[in-house]
Amino acid sequence: MAVASGLFTDLRAIKRELLGASAACRERGLLHGGKWASELAFALESLPVADIPPPPEFTEDDAHDLDAYTLAKSYFDLKEYDRAAYFLYNCHSQKAYFLYMYSKYLSGEKKKDDETVDSLGPLEKGQVKNEALRELRVELSKKQKAQELDGFGLYLYGVVLRKLDLVKEAIDVFVEATHALPLHWGAWLELCNLITDKEMLKQLSLPDSWVKEFFLAHIYTELQLIEEALQKYQSLIDVGFSQSSYIISQIAVAYHNIRDIDKALSIFNKLRKEDPYRIENMDTFSNLLYVRSMKPELSYLAHDLCEIDKYRVETCCVIGNYYSLRSQHEKAALYFQRALKLNPRYLGAWTLMGHEYMEMKNTSAAIQAYRHAIEVNKRDYRAWYGLGQTYEILKMPFYCLYYYRRAHQLRPNDSRMLVALGECYEKLNQLVEAKKCYWRAHAVGDVEKMALVKLAKLHEQLNESEQAAQCYIKYVQDIYSCGEIVEHQEVSTAFRYLAQYYFKCKLWDEASACAQKCFNFNDTREEGKALLRQILQLRTQGDGASTEPSSAAPFFLPQPLSASNTPTRRVSPLNLSSVTP
Repeated sequence: MAVASGLFTDLRAIKRELLGASAACRERGLLHGGKWASELAFALESLPVADIPPPPEFTEDDAHDLDAYTLAKSYFDLKEYDRAAYFLYNCHSQKAYFLYMYSKYLSGEKKKDDETVDSLGPLEKGQVKNEALRELRVELSKKQKAQELDGFGLYLYGVVLRKLDLVKEAIDVFVEATHALPLHWGAWLELCNLITDKEMLKQLSLPDSWVKEFFLAHIYTELQLIEEALQKYQSLIDVGFSQSSYIISQIAVAYHNIRDIDKALSIFNKLRKEDPYRIENMDTFSNLLYVRSMKPELSYLAHDLCEIDKYRVETCCVIGNYYSLRSQHEKAALYFQRALKLNPRYLGAWTLMGHEYMEMKNTSAAIQAYRHAIEVNKRDYRAWYGLGQTYEILKMPFYCLYYYRRAHQLRPNDSRMLVALGECYEKLNQLVEAKKCYWRAHAVGDVEKMALVKLAKLHEQLNESEQAAQCYIKYVQDIYSCGEIVEHQEVSTAFRYLAQYYFKCKLWDEASACAQKCFNFNDTREEGKALLRQILQLRTQGDGASTEPSSAAPFFLPQPLSASNTPTRRVSPLNLSSVTP
């Protein structure tokens, strides 16, 4: 049956209709419909740009570019990157040229990531940098020197330099990109990933734009300068961004970073009510629920996100955390692997998968996962700390010392890093450094309440009895002042040592009181009874005084330990009335 030729008399009108349909489909997310219309439009002769409403990036001489761009963009949206680049090869307009270069970049990254995820093995340097990056760098460098790159082109050039580990050059290009196009948030984020400290930030010549305030708040959060970050976010709220879910979530992340778990949970719960279908940052929320062992809440969150979109990276991480909390570590690792198949550059999934391999005693796989995490972001203290733990299990103290130091540099006020460093120094017989680390961990707020005990045992090992007693007294006070109960594993050790210490100092009342406290613990009960019998025998031989503890003398805290740990006076008696359970 012959085609009705009368329907095709005005091919120009048909092409205009097809281009309009392609744009309308893509604007509505109908990518395959847009691709069909674009392919048909490309098959027809190019129209003068004057015949159609042209984008501002295209001139009257760019009619072919516009056709090729429309077709290539439909392929790009469907992740057919090589195909998109092929049709953009001879284009000259800024917009078409950017899409051409970006397609080539993403094509190389996609192929590399596919190989990486298939193996989930260590990233060799030869695998990390695909050959396309070097070609892109040469071409983009020529364009930059000729000042032919706009803000988007500079951004892409910076990304290529960063992938090639040319950090200094990348920073300069990203700064240039923020000046050329301040509203492109992607350039700011890339710049943020390359800044390692506040001094480096101060040296940058950033554009005087309101976007800079958002950037500073974000980089302060990343650099663990939480107080400054919260001040910035509060100022942004005050000027009119109080309804921004982005800012609210960033504030929650900031509180998460300083381990203010209650505050972070409260903000995330509020955010969930205001934006119930939000998935961004929900993996961070699940980390908080995991730390608090809130199984029902974590289960609800996992099921809820699964209904919204079970193929999002954050959803897979939340489900992985749920299985990890249930001690189903194989299933947890499987979901973190699924997350990485969706996005091989997702930092949280690599770190969490390393934790799961640690739980399964698979140190080799844990090391690989942590190294992947560091490659994605060298500021991830959790990955450095995880590597330190892994090498500690492998009994390689020099290695774990290096990784713990890196973690401590990123989190200087985190007591866990300091305690880990102290243990490393102790194993390497660098006892002065170990003492400093333990005392510093106590000074910054010991999360696990173990720094003073470790410091006391170190003094005990070195026969520094007065310093050891000081530490045990402070430890016992801290435990009870925080509402901890005497079942804490090292309390019995503290009372046993103090009982023996006071006995040697002939402070019978204090020795008796500590010995009686030993009765509360199975491992020290018999020693406490034996010590009381000795005290009773000595006092009977002396003045026959009672073995009841004295409460006449008021208790005052021992002098704070200095960095050199050299107290100048005898330890004060412990007033046990203040620590009675």
